[in-house]
Amino acid sequence: MSAAAPTFRTYVEENLDALSADPEREALVHQGRRVTAGEFRDLVHRMARALHAQGVDRGRTVTLLSGNLPEIIAARYAANLAGGRVNFLYNKLSADAQAAIVRDVETHALIVDPRFAERAAEIAELASIPAVLTLGGAKLGEDLLELAAGQSAEPFAGRAQPQDVCTIRHTGGTTGHPKGICTTFDQVRWFSSVMTEEPGSGRRQLVCTTLAHAAGMIADSTLHDGGTVVLHDDFEPGAALATIAQERITDLFLLPPLLYQLMDHPDAPHTDTSSLRTLTYGGCQASPARIADAVRAFGPVLLQGYGQNEAGGISVLTAEDHDPARPDRLRSAGKVLPEVEVAIRDESGRDLPAGEHGEVCVRSEMIMQGYWKQPELTAEVLRGGWLHTGDIGLLDDEGYLTIVDRIKDMIVVVGGHVYTTELEDLLNSHPQVLQSAVFGVRDADRMERVHAVAVPAPGGGVDAEQLRAMVREARGAMYEPARLTFTDALPLTDAGKPDKKELRRQAEQEGNAAG
Repeated sequence: MSAAAPTFRTYVEENLDALSADPEREALVHQGRRVTAGEFRDLVHRMARALHAQGVDRGRTVTLLSGNLPEIIAARYAANLAGGRVNFLYNKLSADAQAAIVRDVETHALIVDPRFAERAAEIAELASIPAVLTLGGAKLGEDLLELAAGQSAEPFAGRAQPQDVCTIRHTGGTTGHPKGICTTFDQVRWFSSVMTEEPGSGRRQLVCTTLAHAAGMIADSTLHDGGTVVLHDDFEPGAALATIAQERITDLFLLPPLLYQLMDHPDAPHTDTSSLRTLTYGGCQASPARIADAVRAFGPVLLQGYGQNEAGGISVLTAEDHDPARPDRLRSAGKVLPEVEVAIRDESGRDLPAGEHGEVCVRSEMIMQGYWKQPELTAEVLRGGWLHTGDIGLLDDEGYLTIVDRIKDMIVVVGGHVYTTELEDLLNSHPQVLQSAVFGVRDADRMERVHAVAVPAPGGGVDAEQLRAMVREARGAMYEPARLTFTDALPLTDAGKPDKKELRRQAEQEGNAAG
């Protein structure tokens, strides 16, 4: 008689096992509240039963609208444990955009942080939702914590199957319709196993960016490894520095613009950050000059991760590779992960040799299942088992991957192509420039013009003509911005990336007003 096939266990069940190993340890910290591993584990099981009683099962979608609460991590775990797929709403989207996503993913239950109750009421008016559940008392829906309190904390057996959709994450669509990226339970479990370290490593992670993004996935890894997750509702550099010192934080994820704010804060030079072991950055392009500054400020703890929601992790630039004397190496996204294949291809699909620019194409176990209900778009980017990332990059002779630009961000000018990140790196190398953003704006003749916005260092006297002259000398007239302005801070998206759409809108508005 053949042996029975092993039962599939989700990433949630594996994390709950880890929490049970030491139920008295501190697992989560939020605004002075300290939640033990056992308390968190019990809450997940109680919530899973409460959600299942509300009809959450395999093939049902739960949408989360929340800040960084311990209870929202528990709600995600509980929904996945019940077999449901989870969709996180970015908080800074409009009510119309959020309602469109809620409808699109066929939301069965909307789980709401009471601080967002008014927005949830707006969404509920715009979209039909069978169940609205709140994490505490509010004027709408039912209190999920109250429902969970009446349930048993006995282990709830996971109901998901490996190929069921575990998460749907949204990214902007060129048509204005957001793209929902589907990841299966099998893929999430595989990715979690890649990220985990040895248990008992004493990790203490500060989360000060949205749990809907990379910080949430890293938090799963921290909890799995027996560590503690300290939650901030938002990023504020002074508060982050104070928490690093007070809580002896070992792990932190930031997008590059937030990393720059951290090291530029007046408290940074006299804050004890010696507990930091891994300061991971990614999500958008980083300036080699500023990363070199960060290495000097925080020590050899920086780690760059390059990936996409569609592709998972692709490459890593290790702490050892962060040599301030090697700006060319800091410009790269590191070496491709062992579990990932990368090819650089031209428009005809031909593989290009080392050193040549082309589209970065990826093949791995982590590639998305597809875009939610957008088969045509899925077919455009998933071809022959390869994901076409939309990034322009190159591989060097040593196997380091460098991302040059997004295909859609590349500026087509008379004489050739301007790669925006190359120009940003050059502008950022000026000692009186902290950060910059480069983007194309079409003129009255529909020709793209290079625009740049720079953040000057405090007390600096650099002007636009000096920067233009530097660009002309270093890269030639083709790269010289047609318009270069200054700002105190770049606008950021909800995920913390420079918001080039907003900068382009402002530039077009100013151009129309001038016209």
